[in-house]
Amino acid sequence: MAKKKYKFNPDTLNYERVGISIKEKLTKILAHFASSFALALLFVIAFLNMYETPKTKSLERENKRLLTQYELMSKDLEKIDKVLAELEQRDDNIYRVVFEAEPIPSSVRKAGFGGTNKYSELEDMSNSKMVIATARKLDMLAKEAYIQSKSYDEVLELALNKEKMLASIPAIQPVANKNLKRTASGWGYRMHPIYKVRKFHYGMDFTAPTGTPVYATGDGKVIEVGGSSRSRVGFGLVIKIDHGYDYETLYGHLSAFDVKRGQQVKRGDIIGYVGNTGGSTAPHLHYEVHKNGRAINPAFYYYKDLTPQEYDKMIAISSNIGQTLD
Repeated sequence: MAKKKYKFNPDTLNYERVGISIKEKLTKILAHFASSFALALLFVIAFLNMYETPKTKSLERENKRLLTQYELMSKDLEKIDKVLAELEQRDDNIYRVVFEAEPIPSSVRKAGFGGTNKYSELEDMSNSKMVIATARKLDMLAKEAYIQSKSYDEVLELALNKEKMLASIPAIQPVANKNLKRTASGWGYRMHPIYKVRKFHYGMDFTAPTGTPVYATGDGKVIEVGGSSRSRVGFGLVIKIDHGYDYETLYGHLSAFDVKRGQQVKRGDIIGYVGNTGGSTAPHLHYEVHKNGRAINPAFYYYKDLTPQEYDKMIAISSNIGQTLD
C-alpha cells in the first residue's frame, strides 16, 4: 500500500495530506509507458540483430539463389554474344562480299537505346546494378539478333535474285588442277623470265602440256579471240570473256581456240587449249581476272572447286615461285 504524504501548514498549525494532481499522474504514466516502450524496442532490435527469424533466413537463401541465377545468365549471355558476333562477321565478310552488298555498319548493329531510362523501375532493387546490366545486355542481344535476322532475309533475297550472277562470277580454276601440281607463279612481284627484271605479275600461271583443255571459269560472252602465235611478246593467242557484273577473264599463251567471238559460254565449257605462244618460256596458261576494268588476284575466286586446305596449299605454292613463265 502506497504511503500517504503530509505537509505542515503554518496557517492552520496542522499537518495536511499532500495530494497529486491528475496532470501529474498522467505525466508519470506516460513517462513510464514511454520508457517501457523504448526498452522493449531496444530488446526487439537487439534480438533481431542477434537472431535470424525463419522468414529472414528464407529471404536470404532466395536472394543468394537469385544472385547465382543472374551470374549463370550473364555467362550464358556472353556465350550467345560470341556466337552472334561470329554470325555477324561471316555475314559482313563472306555472304555480303559474295553478293557484293555493303556490310551492315557497326553503328547500326551496336546502336543503343535512346529516350527515357527504361530501367528506372529496376533502380530501387537490391543489386540493381547487376540486374540493370543483365537487362541491358539482353535487350542489346535481342536487337542485334533481330538485325542479323533481317540481314539474312536480305542475303536470301540477293541469292534468289542473283543466281545468274553466281553462275557468272569466275569461281573455278581454268585448267584441271585437283592435285595442285599445275600451280605455278601467282599474283605479285616476280622475276620476268625474258627481261630478267622484277615486274608485277597481274594473274596466275598454270603449267600444263600443250593441248591441255582450258575451261571458262564462269558464264559469259566471248569478247576477244585472237593474237599471233608467232609473237614473242604479250600473251600470244588470247581469249577474253565478259561475264557481266563488271567481271572479265583473260586466258593467254593458248595453242588453239574452241570458241568464237560473240559466243555464249557456261562455266566449265572448253574454250581453248594450253600453248606456248607469245612471250612464254614454257607451255602454260596465263590467267587473269578483271573487276571494273582492273586486274585483281584470281586466287580470291577459286571458292567453287577448292577446299580451305587446298586453297592454303595453292597460295603457298604460288607464293614460293620467284619467277614467272611469261
